[in-house]
Amino acid sequence: MAVKWVPPKSLIDDLWGTTALSTYDPLGEGILMDHQKRWVEDQSAFKAAEKGRRTGFTWAEAWDDTLIASAAKSAGGDDIWYIGDTKEKGREFVATSAGFASRLAGELLDIEEFVFEDVEVDERGEAKTRQIAAFRITFASGHRVSALSSRPANIRGLQGIVVIDEAAFHQDVGKVIEACLALLIWGGKIRIISTHNGNTNAYNTLIKEIRAGIQEASLHRATFDDAVAGGLYERMCAVTGRAMSPQDKAAWYSKIRRSYGSRTEAMREELDAVPREGDGTMLPLALIEAAQRQDYRLVRWEPPPPAGALEFVDWPEQLRRAHMDLWIAEHVVRELEKLPADALCAIGGDFAMRQDRADYAVGYTDHVLHRHVPLIVELRQCPYDQQKQLLVFIGRWLLRHRRFQAGVLDANGNGMVLAQEARQEFGPDRITELMPSDAWLREMTPKLSAAFEDKTIHLPAHLDVRGDLHQFRLVGGVGKIPRDVRTVGTDGGKRHADAAVAILNFYAATFGEVGEYAYQSARPAPNANTPDHDDDDNGQFGHGAY
Repeated sequence: MAVKWVPPKSLIDDLWGTTALSTYDPLGEGILMDHQKRWVEDQSAFKAAEKGRRTGFTWAEAWDDTLIASAAKSAGGDDIWYIGDTKEKGREFVATSAGFASRLAGELLDIEEFVFEDVEVDERGEAKTRQIAAFRITFASGHRVSALSSRPANIRGLQGIVVIDEAAFHQDVGKVIEACLALLIWGGKIRIISTHNGNTNAYNTLIKEIRAGIQEASLHRATFDDAVAGGLYERMCAVTGRAMSPQDKAAWYSKIRRSYGSRTEAMREELDAVPREGDGTMLPLALIEAAQRQDYRLVRWEPPPPAGALEFVDWPEQLRRAHMDLWIAEHVVRELEKLPADALCAIGGDFAMRQDRADYAVGYTDHVLHRHVPLIVELRQCPYDQQKQLLVFIGRWLLRHRRFQAGVLDANGNGMVLAQEARQEFGPDRITELMPSDAWLREMTPKLSAAFEDKTIHLPAHLDVRGDLHQFRLVGGVGKIPRDVRTVGTDGGKRHADAAVAILNFYAATFGEVGEYAYQSARPAPNANTPDHDDDDNGQFGHGAY
């Protein structure tokens, strides 16, 4: 079944069917869209644009550079050096600037082709000269807009404003960026504009460093959808004489998206400014990070220090249960209480006792079908009985205070026993004992991946959650966690994508049918903040009435 691409809303959607459409001029408020205006208005010494294709940053830069080059030195005028990734782009940039000069100031400028002599001094102090084909226009102010056909070795020697276009596609982008930064020492200005070219490209590293505050620069971002929302379709129609309508806009938008076919990663990179992983990764880091929320929590339990010679697993049962009760009351209950009052809740579990972590993702589906995981409980070297204690508490709490839809629990190895007992406790219609097959993964992992693409899943902002999800790999078109991959978490312990498995199982649980059951404990209902022991079940799960 073909994907139905729905374009973001733009002005034509509001004007259609109104009399205002007959007098609407897409260029009436100026030729620049909002993201282009913000780019031109930003006069920082160093700025970078992270963009989708055809979003107009380079065109806006040509507009700004024309104004700068046409101005006298006393009015802020300066020379412009454009360095593209191809000779043709250089000529096009200069031609665009010449066109602006004609419209703005009536200057009719001829494009001059010349030879730029690039001089570089090597480590032995010897000067080497090479000739680079170049294009330029010269304004009445004496300033020039010049475009070089390839990267000069001595970028540091350029004076004025240097524009590096499609930086990620230059032969040695790392050296390009490094050389550009030296320009700031001499009072120059740098503009770096590019779509992405892979997650490990030096351009993507630069963007991350700017976001993290490691590199001081102004960062702009506009995807293809941002441009569409800002009026790209309407401007295209105005320029080409095409009749506008919401139906035509949807067809135009869908055609562009569908042109990528099955090359989903290429589409994300070129239109949505999401750098592709290129190594079979199912979930790019950018998509994972976009799904993470600071107010959602991963809470961790680990064994308390040994009491004398006794490790926690050797403590008497009542002491172990009392300890876990206190921890649940302090760390779990307060997070459960944040769930919306009418929340349709689900649990996804990944069992482990020794080497890896046991993770239990607790969340809900909201009224617009977004999946939320506000709580992940993670256990390190937790005895079986205490994992059971935690799981039964969460399930019973959800039954009493929210709507418990379903749970999907890992049934591999020792997890089989816990999953089976949870099924006996909460019913086979609510609990799935999962031993995932390729067929199940083939059905479920694309749904999970689509949720990240559509921004309809929301998770705790934790580095280990991000790292675990990033371990999903596409093997024969099926999302899997490689068996032999172990990572080190922020707590120094080994991980096997534990949170990722719990999240996938949670997501699968949200597709379970909703069954409304009466649940009544054999004991009086405790305070919502107090774990329910059901001591008469000898530490086992009690039996709810279904």
